Amino acid sequence: MNKLLSMASFALMVAPIVAQAPNNGIAVWKSADLKAYTTTLPARMNAQKLGSQNLAPVDGNTTVMVHREASLEAEVHDNAADFDVVQSGGCTLIVGGTLKDGHSVGTGEWKGASIDGGQSFELAPGDIVNIPAKTPHQMVIPAGGQITYFLMKIPAK
Repeated sequence: MNKLLSMASFALMVAPIVAQAPNNGIAVWKSADLKAYTTTLPARMNAQKLGSQNLAPVDGNTTVMVHREASLEAEVHDNAADFDVVQSGGCTLIVGGTLKDGHSVGTGEWKGASIDGGQSFELAPGDIVNIPAKTPHQMVIPAGGQITYFLMKIPAK
């Protein structure tokens, strides 16, 4: 019964977002709806302590809500920029430099243990980040910490 109640609660929470799906390139995501993912995404976390929910695509851009409770490998996307809006929590974002021990994980997608020579930024709720295509980046989550953010993947031109 609790699982059914959880599923119903999630459906009610997502309904306003689906109802506001893009129409002629217009998309509106209300702040309260996005912040609600801070409480629903932890239940969807995988073994890497990452939970996500795809939102409606906008003009060829992928939109996702992401919740993380652990650092993952550094990454580079050859064919897409990342545009992030932090909803809750925080992390240290390392960008630029060189991907250490990089390996391909798909067409134009690279991951590595860390970044050598990058620049660090402390991210907190309300912060907005644009990471251009071909730029190494890594979110370092402190022990016991978390971050929930809106992510838009924008194809490189």
